[in-house]
Amino acid sequence: MYELFDRLFDAGEANSDCRCDPSVEGDRLAVDATDCPSGGRLAEEAACRATVVEALTARDVETVVTGTVGTERAYEDDAAALLVAAGRFADAARFHDDRLADRALGDPLGAAHEASGRAGPVRRLAAETGLAELAARVDGYREALRPFVGPAISRWRVAARPPPAARLASKRTLDSGASVRVYERPTDGVRTYHVEPVAHGLDKPALATLTAAYERLADGAVDGGERAPGRAVRAVANEDDPVADLRATLRKHTRGYGVVEDLFADPHVSDVFATAPVDENTLWVRVDGEAMRTNVRLTDAGAEALASRFRRESGRAFSGADPTLDAAVATGERRIRVAGVTNPVSDGVAFAFRAGDRQPWTLPALVANGTLTAEAAALLSVAVERGAAGLIAGSRGAGKTTLLGACLWEIPPWTRTVVIEDTPELPVEALQTEGRDVQGLRSALDDTGPSPTEALRTALRLGDGALVVGEIRGEEATSLYEAMRVGANDGAVLGTVHGDGGQDVRERVVSDLDVPESSFGVTDLLVSLEAVDRPDGPSRRVRAIEEIHSPDDAVQFASLYERTGEGLTSTGRLDRANSRLLDTLADPGESYADVRSRLTDRAAWLTGLVEAGRTDPAAVDRARAERLADADSAHEETTARGVRSGER
Repeated sequence: MYELFDRLFDAGEANSDCRCDPSVEGDRLAVDATDCPSGGRLAEEAACRATVVEALTARDVETVVTGTVGTERAYEDDAAALLVAAGRFADAARFHDDRLADRALGDPLGAAHEASGRAGPVRRLAAETGLAELAARVDGYREALRPFVGPAISRWRVAARPPPAARLASKRTLDSGASVRVYERPTDGVRTYHVEPVAHGLDKPALATLTAAYERLADGAVDGGERAPGRAVRAVANEDDPVADLRATLRKHTRGYGVVEDLFADPHVSDVFATAPVDENTLWVRVDGEAMRTNVRLTDAGAEALASRFRRESGRAFSGADPTLDAAVATGERRIRVAGVTNPVSDGVAFAFRAGDRQPWTLPALVANGTLTAEAAALLSVAVERGAAGLIAGSRGAGKTTLLGACLWEIPPWTRTVVIEDTPELPVEALQTEGRDVQGLRSALDDTGPSPTEALRTALRLGDGALVVGEIRGEEATSLYEAMRVGANDGAVLGTVHGDGGQDVRERVVSDLDVPESSFGVTDLLVSLEAVDRPDGPSRRVRAIEEIHSPDDAVQFASLYERTGEGLTSTGRLDRANSRLLDTLADPGESYADVRSRLTDRAAWLTGLVEAGRTDPAAVDRARAERLADADSAHEETTARGVRSGER
């Protein structure tokens, strides 16, 4: 049997056809495979394996990286451990069995199985070096030596092959050109989101062009700001090169956010998580509410590059002295909120990316997806339109900002609105595009900009109208409520706050934020949201709507809508004419019944928009203009009838 092993090994003899050039760089073995016919593909070529394992007989490393023109393959974790164990075994076994030691160079799996089947010292060495255990975990070299691959210019690494023993569940192509395959593994029940960026389909000449363009860009040989990557590619491209793909790839890895852009090109992806230490953990994503591991890793250098970019773009500190980051960036059509941590609060740099919605939400859109009913939406619509003071409460991820953004479309188009945020998430630009007079103000939680309190005071000097605070969480709460109490504005006052229902929010605002209870009592209504798990993924919905009143300065809450087994239902307080809120919403000359009738009409109007599929902001604004025009026409017709009747 050993003669058969010898013949098989001699057929791909150790390193006779390999021209890989290995060298140790810190804790990694760097292998220059530029001149190697096999390109340093360790899973496929015994000769390249032999070169690498032989280099590891004298030195342990954490990672093995083979590089050819334009491409790097990183062998990490168990793959690197197998190669290191093979080097240890080959070195130790040579004293006992030269032939088996030679075999371990190019065929470590075969050597491990052979040694484990024998008695004596080689069996013990296979166990002591870890070679036997690592070999027993895998079925062949394609599984054992599964590299993370990436263009040499990239700081991201992507596993090219699917996970072992996995079944393809679905596949699609993204707008970025990347392809996505979702794999299922029956062993752990966690699905894998397997992305393959465009760069992984480039041939050697194209990769060489990409590398040359990158070098020109790095050397400062081209300028042009955001256009520089395209200029660099055109300066070195050949006639057959895919210039558009090369330009997009170079921009993504030098001016953009790398593979994060590919992940968020998928509209089904809402979150991306890079967990520290990033070079040891694959990214995770949330796809339609389902958590999936990916085939993507971020290198340490890549994490530092992203941290530097976010510092520069946000103007905020992010270091050991200020180890947390909250910023917002744009990629494609989506706005991404970035939360970062670094030493000493974590084991290196880590990020959580959360995508905003491509299309701003409206109340009809939230009615359509079940967040709230048309009747409850009508109450919010009329309340915001008539200048109520309202808070939207809930836990992180419950949908507070989404509902607040939808309510902004209910502020009358002619009302000046000032929006204060520390991280831009509300649809200020979309509102401006639709012709609204909306002024955004940026606040900062550190010393990189005006504090939320300073921003609020500035907002109060920018003109009467509606005032919106992205999140109420600090000393600005006192100034905000003082402005509300003395009537410093003449439009709606809206904001979000962490809390679970009326009493919890009262405790946070009054006790934690030091707002006097009498001031908190000027709040008109409180909307509470919750996140719930469903079979098709988590969902966000309104749990309750409460009105607030404060007889004798003692704040009390009364539920107008609450979630029951039948959904979000009215408590009947509105119908029984017991609502303080509806009394305050009545215009001069209007009765409680008039406001109640208006709510009924508004609910019917919202239902009609949902049924007609008119839920995007532009469609809702057009429908609103049509409704106002119809109301004016009806008023004019009524007036004309009165004149004609008088003439007769």
